[in-house]
Amino acid sequence: MFALICELLSAWAIPLVLLLIPLAGYLRRVRVYEAFVEGASEGFQTAVRIMPFLVAMLVAVGVFRSSGALDDCVAALKPLLSLVGVPPELVPLAVMRPLSGTGALGMTTELLASEGPDSLVGRMASTILGSTDTTFYILTVYFGAAGIRNPRYAVIVGLAGDITGFFMSIYICRMLFIP
Repeated sequence: MFALICELLSAWAIPLVLLLIPLAGYLRRVRVYEAFVEGASEGFQTAVRIMPFLVAMLVAVGVFRSSGALDDCVAALKPLLSLVGVPPELVPLAVMRPLSGTGALGMTTELLASEGPDSLVGRMASTILGSTDTTFYILTVYFGAAGIRNPRYAVIVGLAGDITGFFMSIYICRMLFIP
């Protein structure tokens, strides 16, 4: 019963939100279409403004991967992470996830194809992908859009969140899926 309710809610959640937004705007006497067009125009200007930051970050990620630095990081981290029970297949995902969401998604897809989506590694990879974030992408795009030049502690806090999400994903998957 609970699964059926969750399935129905997830199927209707987005259409209901899309219906409620114009309805709320109408009730508050907001010109919804004009507000949408104005917001889209501002979004386009923001996209143009952050483009240099985005290109710089993508080039840096490409250089990081192509230079072999990613492989060196993975090789250096594997023995340490194996000691705490982290499957070695997940180490490249842990390194790539804060850098690039697309790169991490590609690595997860490869893991799911090779290990299987119902394998422990596949479940861990999927949970890691949903529990961590693209910290450097977020800092680059959002801080670039806001014009923030000094991120202060945001990098440290973001990476601490990623590390916590990574290890908690492994811990929770081990608790749930290992009998």
